[in-house]
This record gives sequence, structure tokens and C-alpha cells, in this order.
Amino acid sequence: MSQRPAHFARTDEDGYLPTEYAQSHWGEDHLNGPAVVGLAAYILETSYGLPDFLPARLTVDLFKAARGVPTTTKTALVRDGRRVRNSECELVQDGVTVARATLVQYRLAEAPRGAEWVRPSDFARPSELDESRGINIGSDGRGWTSSIADHQNTARKRCFNRTIDVVDGQGNTAFVRAVMAAEGTSLVSNLGTAGVGYINGDLTVALSRLPDDEWIGVEADSHWADNGISVGSATLFDRRGAFGTGLVTAVSNPAAQIDFTDDPFPTRTR
Repeated sequence: MSQRPAHFARTDEDGYLPTEYAQSHWGEDHLNGPAVVGLAAYILETSYGLPDFLPARLTVDLFKAARGVPTTTKTALVRDGRRVRNSECELVQDGVTVARATLVQYRLAEAPRGAEWVRPSDFARPSELDESRGINIGSDGRGWTSSIADHQNTARKRCFNRTIDVVDGQGNTAFVRAVMAAEGTSLVSNLGTAGVGYINGDLTVALSRLPDDEWIGVEADSHWADNGISVGSATLFDRRGAFGTGLVTAVSNPAAQIDFTDDPFPTRTR
């Protein structure tokens, strides 16, 4: 094992063992979202990524709660086109697929003529960054802190992430960092006055380019909820500005609602 924290240790060519860093707030034997989506992104980029293509969209369907058990992967290149490449990956535990990811890559090309509408993309980073934590969180009217519990309110939220490695001994690429940070879309859109009571069943990340920084900002854009179903979207930022979008759908999980004001695992992500 390396000295850097990581979510998984590699056991063989297609096998991975979750570490303590992959554990989630949802349960002692549940894996957190960034660990699961990060592993899927790592597998697909390692297996099928090409330097002339941008990983423009990743969708991860989280079929079943991933747990702290040996995890294997299955991959396939669905289409190897001149301008578009499509691939997919399954994460398997105890013979059951717990997550399936699809990746769309587009060949880099010259931009078309003209100009288009662009959303204003100001993102104010924390003035005093807590380098000791992987996440800093802010909300309108409260500002930035390093405690999620400070932001259990109804204001618009944002976070500023630096992810740990997905696989031990393998530093995260810019793509993997973007995917793991984008899983924070669920946090910034679903965190309310009583904590987080929705568990996301998917994540879609859409990128116009790769991020420049290790630190990535995620700012909520929308949150709609009714009858125990929620939809949240967020914009991703680095020091150059906005570069992508996160989207999650989620289902109510009040029996296991996470109230961060009574947090037994303050250093874990969800």
C-alpha cells in the first residue's frame, strides 16, 4: 500500500478491495458515492480512453448499495467510431452487478463559427482554504466552512473538493477527479434543514473540457422534489471557470437520513 489514502486496493487485473476510506454515512458496510463512480471512471478511462478524445459524458447507474467486499469489473467497447466512442463497465460484488457505467467520448475538433449563450460562471472560492480536509462547503448567507452541519439550511449550496485517489498507487486523472467531485451534486442539491434524506440512484457528468486543478467547485443550479423523488443539477468549476454539469436523481430514504449535526464519521463523505 502507498502512503496516500485511496478508496480501493487492487487485488488482481480485474479485482479491487474497498478500504476504510470508501465507507459511507449510509451504513457501516456501504460504500460512498465518490468511491463507486470514481472506480467506474478509472476503469473506463484506463481501458478505453484515447488522448485525441474528450470523455464528454459519464452516466453511472447505482443499482444496489455497494459494500465493503471484493469488487470485480466487466467492460466492453460498444462503438469505436471516428468521432464518437462508446464504452460500458459493470462493477460486480458477490456475483451481482451493483453499478453500471456508460462513457461517451468525442474526438477533439475545431470549434464552429460564431458565439453562443453561456451561463454566467462566477464561483468564489473559499478565501481561507482548509487544506486538511477534502471538502469545504458553503451556502448563501453562511459563507464557507469545513463542516457540512453548518449548512443544514434551505439556502443554495456549493462545495469545493479535492478527491483522494480511487485506486491505491494510482494518482487520479483530471477526468476521474471531475467525476468524483461531481458526485457532490447530490450533497449540494439534497442537503436540507434536517440533513440529507435522499439517496441518489445515479450520476451523470457532462464535460466540455477537463479540469485544470485538483480542487473542483460544485455549485447547485436546481433542486426539484415531489413524492419522495428528487432531481438535482450543479455546475462544475475550476480556476478557469465552469467546465461541466452534474445531474442526479434520488429517492427518499428517511429511515437512514444523515443528520450531520450528529455525525459519527466527520471525515467521511456520504
